[in-house]
Amino acid sequence: MLEIRLPATMRNGGAWLRRFAGTTPGAIGIVAVVSVVFCLLAGSTSADQLSGKIARRDVLLEHTEPLAYAAQTLYVALSAADASAATAFLSGGIESPQVRWQYQRALADAAAALAEATTGAADLQTKAIVAQIAADLPAYTGLVEAARANNRQGFPVGSSYLHEASLVMQNSLLPNAERLSKDRLAAVRHDQHDIGALPWTSIVLLVLVLISCGGGTLVLLRRTNRRMNMGLAVAAGVAAMALLWIVGATSIASAALDTGSSGATSRFETLAQARILAQQARTDETLALITRGDITGSETDFRKHTTELSDRLATATGSDSEASRSLLGWTAGHAEQREAYESANYPAAVAQAIGTDAESSASRFAQLDAMLRDNLGQQRQELRDGVDSAGAALILSPAGMLVLMVFAAAAVVTGLWPRLKEFL
Repeated sequence: MLEIRLPATMRNGGAWLRRFAGTTPGAIGIVAVVSVVFCLLAGSTSADQLSGKIARRDVLLEHTEPLAYAAQTLYVALSAADASAATAFLSGGIESPQVRWQYQRALADAAAALAEATTGAADLQTKAIVAQIAADLPAYTGLVEAARANNRQGFPVGSSYLHEASLVMQNSLLPNAERLSKDRLAAVRHDQHDIGALPWTSIVLLVLVLISCGGGTLVLLRRTNRRMNMGLAVAAGVAAMALLWIVGATSIASAALDTGSSGATSRFETLAQARILAQQARTDETLALITRGDITGSETDFRKHTTELSDRLATATGSDSEASRSLLGWTAGHAEQREAYESANYPAAVAQAIGTDAESSASRFAQLDAMLRDNLGQQRQELRDGVDSAGAALILSPAGMLVLMVFAAAAVVTGLWPRLKEFL
């Protein structure tokens, strides 16, 4: 077997280093090098990790959260367009300019929200969702226009076109919009987790600094009979201060984010889902009148969606809030609509569903949706304020960590150099 032999100079150099490491100056030198390296490594790593948290805060405020809000807005705008199309159809003949404007405005809002919600999207799942929505939206609007044209001429086939358009909306557009909204909200949660999580790499390195300082003190005690070295003691104190700072600042940032089950983020998610459920229930309410047949299925869906909506409102705003009371008023109006329909009084059912008086289902739903929008906006602001506060708690930490650990390294050198000179 081939034996590899090192040159004599290298063998002699290695032997000399081993002998030197066993001496007192060698041991002091090793303590100094290890401690300084750990100090500088801990300082640079801590500064990098904390700077990353601040950068993540900026990304969350400027990109992630606005896109999550836009994704929720996209769902609401699409659902509002479907409800406006149904209202226009139920109006019979030529719809009013206001109803037409509401439909066109909802489509414009959906297009704008789609563009904003997908800005900078790089993952394949988001791209696939966006592509499907972009493909289905023209198909939906085409079917609605066909239904509108036939309805204006009094052709019964118009209801078939509108039913087909609603199927595209209910089976593809809205589910994809809901998936996009959930994905964007998950991205908000992910960014918040990154901001509030403890930087364990930095913490471990700071602990290693403390261990190296403690170990160095023991080495000096055994080699020189000195119980304490001021440089190592100062470095250990500075490292302990840095450790407390990094844990404290991160904990304060995590508390400011308020990501618990009753925090601003959870309330924001709950209200976003509540608004989606309200739109789903409103669609159930209007489509039942267009089909003019058995409404058992649509009534079941309406009760399911309003029950879930009630639960979410109780969680986010309280069971006795204005929004919860508004929901009760809407469901009471819907009961009148259902009673008129089951009594074969179709005109009265339509009037209750799309009428403009204060007691109509349309007016009561509009009141509820306005409350949900306002509450959602308030919770969104609280979420953003929490993220901003989290960033403020961390703002001085990167520079502070770097300065402290450079000072600790200097303290190690200053404290050990006189001891090392005693043997040189």
